[in-house]
Amino acid sequence: MSEDPLKALSDMASDAHARIQATHQHINPVVEVRRGMRDAGIPADVMTIDCLRTRRRITLILHDEQPGKLLYQFVTIDDEVGDDFKQMPFSDLKAATLFDWIEDYFG
Repeated sequence: MSEDPLKALSDMASDAHARIQATHQHINPVVEVRRGMRDAGIPADVMTIDCLRTRRRITLILHDEQPGKLLYQFVTIDDEVGDDFKQMPFSDLKAATLFDWIEDYFG
């Protein structure tokens, strides 16, 4: 992949966020890129997408040791991240996928 995966993920999340806000104003997701894992020496970047109204969270991880894959998990804001991450090829992820996840899980 020629483009930085974190930048690509951020761009897709931004597109999905704008589309959600235009069609589902009650959802109003909060998107955050967290560098805590990398700062702690774990070679991974984390993005969370939260819905404060429903207290639900989508956690997305790009791990350097699993290039080309996206790890993801649907939890609540109050839950600790578990070990039960699903994964998919990063190349299969689209802004529309994130939009659908946000709409279905937070709506």
